[in-house]
Amino acid sequence: MTLKPANIYQLKITLSDSKPPIWRRVLVASDINLAVFHTVLQVVMGWEDCHLHQFDTGQVFYAPAYDDDFGMESEEESKYKLLQLLKKEKDKIMYEYDFGDGWRHKIELEKILPFDAKAILPICIKGKLACPPEDCGGIWGYADLVDAIADPNHPDREELLDWIGEEFDPNYFNLDEINAKLAKLFK
Repeated sequence: MTLKPANIYQLKITLSDSKPPIWRRVLVASDINLAVFHTVLQVVMGWEDCHLHQFDTGQVFYAPAYDDDFGMESEEESKYKLLQLLKKEKDKIMYEYDFGDGWRHKIELEKILPFDAKAILPICIKGKLACPPEDCGGIWGYADLVDAIADPNHPDREELLDWIGEEFDPNYFNLDEINAKLAKLFK
């Protein structure tokens, strides 16, 4: 029996409640393992992979096999493929990163494309805005941070710039940089 090659999924990943929206559009093999897909999400969004995470279909949670399950009931993510959660165009799942800050990402299957042996996957094809810094207090903490660093008279501006670095630009997005990181990880 010959296995049918995977389709290519075009996905839009949007950081929930971000205004303006922080998002990425990526192409991945439909049969990508969820544990590997987590790594793709970390790279394309710009996270540092130093917090817990889970996928949420609205009925089932998928997460790594943590030493302590934190009271969560979940399926082991490495046993599942993306095509088992997203089956048709417009299907959506959530990805949560850092349970303290609660970074929730909506993942929507925009298109199912035919297999292409020449396709370089995974690849980011478009996106907008910088990833928020780790540990800045979730989307609302991030909004406060952006407002503070934009205001030269804000009392916390200098301290925040010291913490995140003078070079932080909330509008920064570099497609080539993201794809170079993906290429290095997925040779």
